[in-house]
Amino acid sequence: MIFRAFLLLLAPVMARADELIAHIDISDQQMTVLLDGVELYRWPVSTARAGKRTPRGIFIPEFLKRMHYSTLYNDAPMPFSVFFAGNYAIHGTNDLAHLATPVSAGCVRLDPLNAETLFNLILQEGLARTLVVIED
Repeated sequence: MIFRAFLLLLAPVMARADELIAHIDISDQQMTVLLDGVELYRWPVSTARAGKRTPRGIFIPEFLKRMHYSTLYNDAPMPFSVFFAGNYAIHGTNDLAHLATPVSAGCVRLDPLNAETLFNLILQEGLARTLVVIED
């Protein structure tokens, strides 16, 4: 029932063909990137580990930062950060061995090369034309 309601909410968004969408599937630990309704990329991600939370919903990115260091987690490097909900971001990680498993404190981690690709796509398309969609 909840999933059906989410799909009804998401349908108008997914039907638009004039946006960049970073769709994160928590259960599959995977991001699909669509531009103008066409799938460009499918990448493994890492989201929140047990006891932590990655927010679900539809977000417009708030700002980009090419190199950020976490003020919450021992200055951990967060290359190609796309902040979408306060302190939550999509960003590159050096912990490539754990991609596709939930190990983060809540952010969405990507291979740094993929994070750079997404970052540059958002720069090209603009924050206002970009959506971050996160679902179970």
